[in-house]
Amino acid sequence: MTAETAPGMQKRHHWGDTILKGSLWTAASVVLITLAAILIILFLAGRDAFATFGPAFLWLNQWDPVRDLYGAAPAIVGTLATSAIAIALAWPVGFGIAYFLTETCPRPLRGPLGVAIELLAAVPSLVFGMWGFFVLAPVMGTSVQPWLSQTFGFIPAAGNFYWFSGAPLGVGLLTAGIVLAIMILPLIAAATRDVLLTTPQLLKDGGYAMGATKWETLVGVVIPAVRGSLFGAVFLALGRALGETMAVTFVIGNANRLPDSFFAPASSIASVIANEFPDSEQGSLKLAALFALGFILFLISFVVLAVARMLLRQGRMA
Repeated sequence: MTAETAPGMQKRHHWGDTILKGSLWTAASVVLITLAAILIILFLAGRDAFATFGPAFLWLNQWDPVRDLYGAAPAIVGTLATSAIAIALAWPVGFGIAYFLTETCPRPLRGPLGVAIELLAAVPSLVFGMWGFFVLAPVMGTSVQPWLSQTFGFIPAAGNFYWFSGAPLGVGLLTAGIVLAIMILPLIAAATRDVLLTTPQLLKDGGYAMGATKWETLVGVVIPAVRGSLFGAVFLALGRALGETMAVTFVIGNANRLPDSFFAPASSIASVIANEFPDSEQGSLKLAALFALGFILFLISFVVLAVARMLLRQGRMA
């Protein structure tokens, strides 16, 4: 029988424990209350747009402040398309960097290279946007987009989307996706490296002992062991890409219409809000439409990050 449970003895309470417990509960409550408040405020501020256009606000292809006609479809499509391009480009490179750092890179270089890659995440998005507009966009317009059009122009159209065709303007969906890919690359590499480091060394040693090559061990042992966590790392990067504003605003072209190719100028939810908010009058339907877009972006980001956390948790429990 321990001293705490001995007869006649009571568990001693300290005022510091009570204060600490209350502080922790307060801190946790502040986060939940803040998230709920943001969601409620965005919905209430955008309810005029939802009331005016109804559910059709999500798929209307229009943005005409003169006639007070607003639709979220171009911005939603641009947001999802640029984020998908960014993930498609950054995921293989980020995984390769992470695997190189954990398995192939000489030990003296692992630390400096890892820090150098993570420092890329410290570059402000405004700098990425300026670099994309003044450096990347001219290269895309004069070299990359014409080459893509000549090489892959034979791909048949998917409905009204013509893939790699159209005027080589430099700015557009593809350019915005490339800039986003560079921005989320450090996040994917760092998160994937941490996931790979959690793989039990005994599993990898067992694969090598059976005569498996590094490639066979990677495909047959490492990836199956941490598959859920790998997807979770990608979803975390996707959450960053969805809400990026300034870098995308510089290079996406800011055209409020559905794009018809990867070269076409488009818009994202964040870029529409950044461009249109300064000219919106208090109490106007346009301002309500912008708040409604913010509400939609909040929901999309929340769902993506929730899925990421769920996958990461499953990976740790596996």
